[in-house]
Amino acid sequence: MNHRIVILGAGTGGTLTANRLHRHYGDAAEIVVVDRDDRHVYLPGLLFVPFGLEEPERIVRSRRKQLHRAIGFRLAEVDRVETAGNAVRLADGSSIEYDVLVIATGASLLPEETEGLTGAGWGEKVFTFYTLEGATALRDALRSFDHGRLVVNTVDMPIKCPVAPLEFCFLADWYLRERGVRDEVQITYVTSLDGAFTKATCNRELSGLLVGKNIEVVTEFNTGQVDGEGCKLISFDEREVDFDLAVVVPLHGGAEFVSRSPGLGDDLNFVETDPHTLRSKVAPSVFAIGDAANLPTSKAGSAAHFQGETLTENVRRFLAGEELEASYDGHVNCFIESGFRKALLIDFNYEVEPVPGRYPMAHVGPLPLLKESRLNHLGKLAFQPLYWHVLLPGRDIPGIGAQMSTAGKQLTAMQQGDE
Repeated sequence: MNHRIVILGAGTGGTLTANRLHRHYGDAAEIVVVDRDDRHVYLPGLLFVPFGLEEPERIVRSRRKQLHRAIGFRLAEVDRVETAGNAVRLADGSSIEYDVLVIATGASLLPEETEGLTGAGWGEKVFTFYTLEGATALRDALRSFDHGRLVVNTVDMPIKCPVAPLEFCFLADWYLRERGVRDEVQITYVTSLDGAFTKATCNRELSGLLVGKNIEVVTEFNTGQVDGEGCKLISFDEREVDFDLAVVVPLHGGAEFVSRSPGLGDDLNFVETDPHTLRSKVAPSVFAIGDAANLPTSKAGSAAHFQGETLTENVRRFLAGEELEASYDGHVNCFIESGFRKALLIDFNYEVEPVPGRYPMAHVGPLPLLKESRLNHLGKLAFQPLYWHVLLPGRDIPGIGAQMSTAGKQLTAMQQGDE
């Protein structure tokens, strides 16, 4: 009897997992992927749309076409997961039973959770670039924006790609300088964090870039209200930041069905997941990958790619009655656009924060870590074809392993001791 593997979500994590599992099992397993729509958006491309550096239609493809033809694809809304009965209940009243369930439903934007965010001024003076529609509307607004205060605000963590709001600031600086109006625009980055980024070494580098580009930073600002009519952000402690144009990254949460699935998720509806095996903490036959999981690492596409190797192996082990391997180490890497066709690269895991060095190998890199370079910018651009043709099909990227390598990294004595 063939195993049935059900995957909820056909984004990055769900797609690469389905294709990896099909490659392993072939016809020996029935794989069914469920998603609410057939629109797969290349999320890193959203950053470039507002500045005219990417066309919206180039970053959208059919979800179904990214899956191997032997993989089942079902358009449906999920109502809940009944872990006791190994079943997914759908909104139309039907159900799908599973031997293994993989939750890959990503992170959802929750703009309605912030008072006033989607009220007066939304789509006119207040935007987000975290959706295709929002990024496209923001592009149109930026074309005529030539003076005033541009405020970029992250309401709270966690969010998809934590460095993206900073990248937006850097690209906005470049964009406005190219147009000759930078001196007429004040760029302000408003964050709930106590610095530009959560990792100390990286925070120092990024903070230096913000200072060098004359970008104001407002820290520990917890946005409680967006007054689109009065053009100001208001924090819970009643501080205010005025704006002429606001770019807001809303609160994020997991999929709604998680809240209707007893014990499955945390307070934000992210799936409670073992950080090393990727198995759900509520049921042995349930796993999670990517942004849907409450893992203590960045929610980024590279994380899902690296998690895919561990997840595929552990699904195999579970179905074979073997002990799971605790092999995911929190590995994430990310290109950080800094404007003027340059970018930084960071590579880290649960234990090692971003450090300088070369990537992916010592001496011959060729990419510098935690340092601006044209090569890193080209690397970011090259990632898009890799995404569609290597990452989503579930293939490995030559020379880059799922576990973080320390080769080429300038580690401290303490970090080397940890290794």
